Amino acid sequence: MAITDSAPAPNFIHHIIDEDLKIHKNDGRVITRFPPEPNGYLHIGHAKSICLNFGLAADYHGVCNLRFDDTNPSKEEMEYVESIMADVRWLGFDWEDRLFFASDYFEPLYDYALHLIKTGKAYVCDLSPEQVREYRGTLTAPGADSPFRQRSVPENLDLFKRMRAGEFADGSRTLRAKIDMASPNLNMRDPVLYRIKPESHHRTGDAWCIYPMYDYAHPLSDALEGITHSICTMEYEDHRVLYDWALDHCPVPCHPQQIEFARLNLSYTVMSKRKLLQLVNEGHVAGWDDPRMPTLAGMRRRGYTPEAIRAFCERIGVGKRENLVDLALLEFCVREDLNYRAPRVMGVLRPLKVVLLNYPEDRVEEIEAVNNPEDLTQGARKAPFSRVLYIEREDFMEDPPKKFYRLAPGREVRLRYAYFIRCEAVVKDPLTGEVVELRCTYDPATRGGHAPDGRRVKATLHWVSAAQAVSAEVRLYDRLFTQAVPGEEHGGDFQADLNPASLQVLTSCRLEPSLAGALPGSFYQFERQGYFCVDQKDSAPGAPVFNRTVTLKDPWARLQQAQKK
Repeated sequence: MAITDSAPAPNFIHHIIDEDLKIHKNDGRVITRFPPEPNGYLHIGHAKSICLNFGLAADYHGVCNLRFDDTNPSKEEMEYVESIMADVRWLGFDWEDRLFFASDYFEPLYDYALHLIKTGKAYVCDLSPEQVREYRGTLTAPGADSPFRQRSVPENLDLFKRMRAGEFADGSRTLRAKIDMASPNLNMRDPVLYRIKPESHHRTGDAWCIYPMYDYAHPLSDALEGITHSICTMEYEDHRVLYDWALDHCPVPCHPQQIEFARLNLSYTVMSKRKLLQLVNEGHVAGWDDPRMPTLAGMRRRGYTPEAIRAFCERIGVGKRENLVDLALLEFCVREDLNYRAPRVMGVLRPLKVVLLNYPEDRVEEIEAVNNPEDLTQGARKAPFSRVLYIEREDFMEDPPKKFYRLAPGREVRLRYAYFIRCEAVVKDPLTGEVVELRCTYDPATRGGHAPDGRRVKATLHWVSAAQAVSAEVRLYDRLFTQAVPGEEHGGDFQADLNPASLQVLTSCRLEPSLAGALPGSFYQFERQGYFCVDQKDSAPGAPVFNRTVTLKDPWARLQQAQKK
């Protein structure tokens, strides 16, 4: 059974919504949102949130909005907005006409701030950021009131309007909520609602020089959109009381419910935007879409399918407890999906020349090969077979150990779909001693890979015909880090665990001729090698570049089988 047919893991949010519907809360409506900040590329952790928010809306016949929380112009770019929209669409989700930006609400958010000032719930503070931190207190000691906390309502209104007009320098004043400087929750100790930031915004230009903080803009934007269930990760659990405070003290049309879930932590990778940006800026990877990156752009380029990622997100479930998910599970989901979809082909990555001494020099025959044994409706193809072939260099050993069953001097093996061959002689480079050619014979009676006399061989090798083979570059991608938790054993220095063998580039590969016109983004299983995808960025017509998506080896499946024994 394909993994996409597997039952989803438990989701506690379903139980919350079920109870809400029983009492007809929100008039029976379910409206969610995916709220990315346009300051970087989405990664696999965001995919979990995307699948959750859009999935909940679909499960309850509701809708899900896409809203960009673009409240920090210094870090936001349209490049990120466009890449995020492309990623959400690629995963298979559609926000239809419900594309919003927090910047759409800058005017009503400003009006809500005026309301808070007028009701004595907000004030303009002249403390510097460093002083604000000093006055804030600690987890064990209460904070101290700002000396500007008792400003009058008229003075606060005047100062806030002048902040908007651009009369004050960057960082010289803030608008703060007036809550409780002795609160055990540090988020409630008069948090900043607005700061002066005279920077151009990617959507509003220079219309604003003050910008709302995330903890203020987010709940009010939710309310303005009529969101019923605001799903976020666990680091916002301590912020929920501030979320509710903003909604309780502003004249909003509704009061959404914030629900937190555990974010995705994946082994052998990092998902901090800061760390990912560091990898890009310092040249450890070739960009945000490098196939080794956990970004959706990188995974798409590597050959991961949206179906596999959605299946992975269903399998890991939604809970409150933080845990580390094994990267092998994601790779398992990719294999499971591609196994049913990817056509089989033959590609020799490190070629070794084979000459069939008794095969006619001018003869080329067509060997029929099945495209996918898991889906016979994909049909078959013709692979040319001739006197000179290439096999994988690692499939031959001149002096093999006991359990090596592939080709060796005097030994017979099967060529996939073709004939039995026997190695008769070895040709070496006279200077290096390296094996450069094998002289073999073939048995014409074994066409199709079966001997009429019933004799058996212990190995089947893939191959390509030398004259018709396509030359190609193949990139072998591996895990970006060598440790499950990068930096854990090096005081947080995650770069100390970078895998120096995370990319190998092979430039002399030989592939069967059916791949000459392989289209960018198409995927294949190279028999006995793994799953590969045609690179969407570096391939050219007639010159495809192949990225290894995953190997055929499946450590997750082996682990599951071992646990059942």
